[in-house]
Amino acid sequence: MSNRLVNIFSGRATKYLAENIAASYGQELGNVIVTDFSDGEFQSSYEDNIRGRDVFIIQSTFAPADNLLELLLMIDAARRSSARNIVAVIPYFGFARQDRKDKPRVSIASKLVANLLTAAGVQRIITLDLHADQIQGFFDIPVDHLYASSIFIPYLKELNLPNLTIASPDTGGTRRAASYAKYLNTDFVVCYKQRSKPNEIKKMALVGDVKGRDIVLVDDIIDTAGSMEKASNLMMENGAASVRAFCTHPVFSGDAYEKIENSPFTEIVVSDTIPLKKHSDKIKVLSTAELFAEVIKRVENYESISSLFKF
Repeated sequence: MSNRLVNIFSGRATKYLAENIAASYGQELGNVIVTDFSDGEFQSSYEDNIRGRDVFIIQSTFAPADNLLELLLMIDAARRSSARNIVAVIPYFGFARQDRKDKPRVSIASKLVANLLTAAGVQRIITLDLHADQIQGFFDIPVDHLYASSIFIPYLKELNLPNLTIASPDTGGTRRAASYAKYLNTDFVVCYKQRSKPNEIKKMALVGDVKGRDIVLVDDIIDTAGSMEKASNLMMENGAASVRAFCTHPVFSGDAYEKIENSPFTEIVVSDTIPLKKHSDKIKVLSTAELFAEVIKRVENYESISSLFKF
């Protein structure tokens, strides 16, 4: 399919990544003007003709909620401008941790977000490492769920760690850690944690042997870094030779950067789905631009996407 029929646009929150995705795809990022009004409202306007085009809108929906609202407005504007297909590329899908009722009288926010996106007029979702796989089922439109393992594993192999062991910082990530361990033909261990309240850990225990091992903790999100900090200390206290972390979405809220700097981590490897708030010598960022550009090409040409993920 000709590139003339494809337009790639970005919300303000993810423009840094969208520019690289568009460049990897082979075209310039489309022109969008966002007008801010004095009362806090804003308006998105496409300055390119998109009638009959396939429109890809790139925007992560991390806090504040204005990022999600901006994406919704851009989808609605594309629909009202007679775009042929509207695809939301959401590198980081916000509110994904609220995927079920964990106590009475609470919202299932990720389902609500799915409803809002669909109501706005989106026809396909492309996203990376959802916090819970079942979120795909919240949509009645196609969802292309990509995996950061396709960029993490090549880098991990380059490290050539002599005594590699994969670890999960909690029981919820056991499946992810086990998948990495199986592919890399190595052992894995699990941290069992109990929370007293959100973002606060009451107790953490280690299941498995880490003595003399080079530990790689695998997770999808680092928020306050409390779990990762405790897990890294637990590994070293139990005789680990080194400890690293591979995490897709660097939310890094609160005093996360201070915890990371004071932790025994050799490095923390993240993707660029969320921009870093500050620099740290312990944090290495791997780009997802080529991955998203390739998926956009395959969506346009009706080619397999799952074949990208041997992992």
